[in-house]
Amino acid sequence: MLYLGDGADPRTLARVQAAAFAIEQALGDELVDIVPSYASVLVLYDPLRSERRDIARRVRSAAESPGAITAAGGKHVVLPVYYATETGADLAPLAARAGLTTTQVIDLHSAVEYRVYAIGFAPGFAYLGEVDIRIAAPRLSTPRARVPHGSVGIADRQTAVYPSESPGGWNLVGRCPVPMFSPDTEPRMPVAVGDTVRFEPIDRARYLALGGELP
Repeated sequence: MLYLGDGADPRTLARVQAAAFAIEQALGDELVDIVPSYASVLVLYDPLRSERRDIARRVRSAAESPGAITAAGGKHVVLPVYYATETGADLAPLAARAGLTTTQVIDLHSAVEYRVYAIGFAPGFAYLGEVDIRIAAPRLSTPRARVPHGSVGIADRQTAVYPSESPGGWNLVGRCPVPMFSPDTEPRMPVAVGDTVRFEPIDRARYLALGGELP
């Protein structure tokens, strides 16, 4: 595990992105997998094939190389979202707590260009930041046993799309019809760490036309 900072910020994430790329180039087919996150890079290798000290030396050298100081920009992804009380059970309560209308919550949530800081919890679950402070909301005190796939949630100043049905405690404000993880396609996910994401409000008819499901 390589640590490149103490918290989540665009500059640290840029270093993480670039270091991950440099490590991939340095290790080649000796690399089993690599997992970049907020301020760290997890390097997975086969200990029966490669020697730990050699891997550590090469990882350190790659991460400190000039090419790993600045990352290339990721791609920009637009994800459609049907914001409504029938798809976002917490949309109205969140608006009431914030002293806003549901329309204002939607406008604030969809106005931000979010950065993908990490992918975890479940395949395709991308942690995006940061939401406008006016609609930041703590996780639910009691998580739901079932959150439908595609649900868009807010937890503190992070937002995310649930890639599959699962338990969850984020505040739900809508649903996205775009699959966030498809194991049989390439790429398997529409976003990667370092990408930017913007949410585009769509109406009910458009959501259904794009394959979205309703309860």
